[in-house]
Amino acid sequence: MNTAPDLTPADSLAAASMPSGLPGFEDILAAAARIAPHVHHTPVLHSQSLDVLAGCELHFKAEHLQRMGAFKFRGACNAVWSLPDATAGRGVVTHSSGNHGAALALAARTRGIPCHVVVPENAVAAKVAAIRDFGASLHYCAPTIAARESACARLQRETGAELVHPYTDPRVIAGQGTAALELLGNDGGFDVLITPLGGGGLLGGTAITAAAVSPKTRVFGAEPAGAADGFQSLQRGERVSELVPDTICDGLRGLLGAPNFAILRQHNVEVLLADDTATLQAMRLLWQRTKQLVEPSSAVAVAVVLAHRERFAGQRVGIVLSGGNVDIDMLASLFAAGAS
Repeated sequence: MNTAPDLTPADSLAAASMPSGLPGFEDILAAAARIAPHVHHTPVLHSQSLDVLAGCELHFKAEHLQRMGAFKFRGACNAVWSLPDATAGRGVVTHSSGNHGAALALAARTRGIPCHVVVPENAVAAKVAAIRDFGASLHYCAPTIAARESACARLQRETGAELVHPYTDPRVIAGQGTAALELLGNDGGFDVLITPLGGGGLLGGTAITAAAVSPKTRVFGAEPAGAADGFQSLQRGERVSELVPDTICDGLRGLLGAPNFAILRQHNVEVLLADDTATLQAMRLLWQRTKQLVEPSSAVAVAVVLAHRERFAGQRVGIVLSGGNVDIDMLASLFAAGAS
């Protein structure tokens, strides 16, 4: 592993019980072997009509068809199955607005260990229900990063559980990188790879994989305009940690982590923005043209391509459709917003 960057105070708690260092490509290869018995090798989807609209050749890595409905299971599974038996027996703990919590709960269930998930009070109901259904113990907190971290620290003290941070844990980053490993291994070289950007676990893992497997491939992050801390961080050359996200993309409201920022800078990743209206239109378009239901946090990657057609014209573009856990009760209103 490479040397980790200095952590800000906001990251120090998350780092306290995690292995140090940034993951390398060897960690992603190890993760792929470790999680192979547990994860789905998801398909790559195509749509000629979307190619015409986008002006480029799109290849969709369908991680919304992954177990528990999101790529997050890869990283959580790698973290859980990396643990020594004595550590695993004390269980795992995390904080999550939804998908990572459900992923960790499911991963813990595959190993038969306890799982505690700290959930903000404003989390999407369908995602909270999934966390509960996969067997985790739920612990509610105020909808702030500080409240999440405080609750996690308390649970660690009380239970001895291992912290598995949603995006800064190197075991999680390595696991997320296996989605790009599959995509590049199955479908050959790409001019561009694009993933959504929230905390940076998926994008960081993708950047590491692309640099090793297909170094000519450019890697982009797709970020909501209302949660543009990643974009601002790369523009300024220093990590923005004070922004309050305001976006329909609930899975992308976490701020870019310090190690994730270091990976994106190391691999010259560029971040592009799309507003929520464009993202909801892209979500609706994916349903209309491919019959695939993805959540807004996933559709933002398609919105970015459509909003920046000139950047990708005529190129071969791989997109990770990161998740499909949509609250069914909100579906009609989301599609209606996408039609406006």
